[in-house]
Parts: sequence; C-alpha cells; structure tokens
Amino acid sequence: MLVSIDVGNTETVIGLYREDGDATLRPEGAVGYGLASSKEAERGLTHHWRLSTVPTRTPDEHAVLLAQLLDLEGMELDSTATGIAICSSVPSVTTSLRRMADRWFRDIPCLVVGPGVKTGMAVRYDNPKEVGADRITDAVGAFDLYGGPTIVVDLGTATTIEVISAEGEYLGGAISPGVAISLEALYSHAAALRSVELVKPRTVIGRSTAESIQSGVLFGSAAMIDGMCARVVEEIGEATVVATGGLSTLIAPFSSAIDHVEPWLTLHGLRCIYEYNEQGA
Repeated sequence: MLVSIDVGNTETVIGLYREDGDATLRPEGAVGYGLASSKEAERGLTHHWRLSTVPTRTPDEHAVLLAQLLDLEGMELDSTATGIAICSSVPSVTTSLRRMADRWFRDIPCLVVGPGVKTGMAVRYDNPKEVGADRITDAVGAFDLYGGPTIVVDLGTATTIEVISAEGEYLGGAISPGVAISLEALYSHAAALRSVELVKPRTVIGRSTAESIQSGVLFGSAAMIDGMCARVVEEIGEATVVATGGLSTLIAPFSSAIDHVEPWLTLHGLRCIYEYNEQGA
C-alpha cells in the first residue's frame, strides 16, 4: 500500500492507498478506526488520519507515529507499505520525513514532491519553483478527478485558489489569509472579542458578538470564495470548483460556487504523482 503524507502548516494528513485500486479488500487484521468512506474507498483510499503538525518532531518520532497508527488498524508498516509519497509545506518537517524514510524505510520507495519531481502537469507560473508542492498536488488531484477547467479552493492555514486549464495546465491562482489566521489576528488585536465556536448563526445579521463573528467568518469567507471564483471564470470561462482543506466542510455549505468538496484531495494528488513517477521509472 502507498503511504501518502500531506504536511500543512497546522495539520498533517496521512492516508493509505491500495496501489492496485481494489478498495473492496482490506489488509488482513485491519480493525477499522481510520477506515475511509465508501466514496473514498472506491478511489483506493482505505484509511486516513488527521494530526497536528509538529515542526520539532524528530525522524524517529515520525517513524514511531506511523507505526502506531497502523498498529491501531492491526497492520505493520514494514509489511504494509510498498511506497511513501510526501507533500510538505513545512521545510523542517520535510527534512525530518526524508531522514525518517532513509533511516527506517530505506527499502521502500519514497517520493517527496518538490522542484525537479515530475508531476505530469505543465506549470505556467513565471517561476515554477515558487509554487508550493501542496498547490501543485491539489491541482493534479483535481484534474485527475474532474478534468478542466478547474478551480481548487484549499481552505487551510491560508486560503489558496488554484486554476487548471482545460488542457491540464497549472495557470496560477491566489493566496489570502486563512480563516484561522484571520480569527487569531482578530482576537489578538481586539481586546473585547473572544473566541467562539464556528457554527452557523441564526441569521446573517448577528444578534450577539458571538453570532456576529460567526456570520463574518462563515458567510464572509464563502462570499470571498464566490467572488474570487466569479472573477476567475471571467478570465477562463466556466469551470468546476473543488474545495479541499481542513475547513472545506465547514465553509462549503455557505458557498454557491463550490461544486464538490474533497477533504482528501491532496492525498489523491500525491497518489497520482507517485504513480506517474513509478510508471516513468
């Protein structure tokens, strides 16, 4: 099975893929705590976990964590993993995961998405090396699932928008502060405001401070997404809009532009890139 690891600034997502694509079969002894849904299983994703990103975690600690996650499912990493694919937005974690693979899993092929790695997607950025690995990986995954033109909205630490042409080219996009960053700044600089649970308020017009914040964050973020997608469509024509990231399921219901929600899109893109490189090897 392929171990896909997507390291974001706030969270790290780990997934297991059956490389033969037959998700009707489970590894012997699998318990089921991290089992994927039927929709995800049809694409080969059998398990997934969402963890906190810890930049100071050592290579040995990463190895222990992976082994423990699989142990919960009744599997052993050495006998289960046939490949490792990594996409990381945190340089220190990228280095640590490379060292983990070199030390503990040297007999297992490991691919780290970055400059020089073939993705199968042409990048039309002025300087392709500036594009984050996660942005390209999202784009590859979205094009594989929905073709193009496609717009990917990744709602993570930052809110990023990626644009893919009908021919499968990465055209560029936009980056703005994410929901969590915006809230942190709000609480830090407005002494009278407190942290609130992000749930749908009764109305757009908040009747309390908590509801006002909820309205601004949920409806405001959705309106920003709708507005940005409309501007992109003006430039490239009609496109499929795919949302991903840790906050995608929270914000997407309030957006009229989002067509599909794919929380594990980056994992799917990692699998596509890994298989593309394996086939070209």
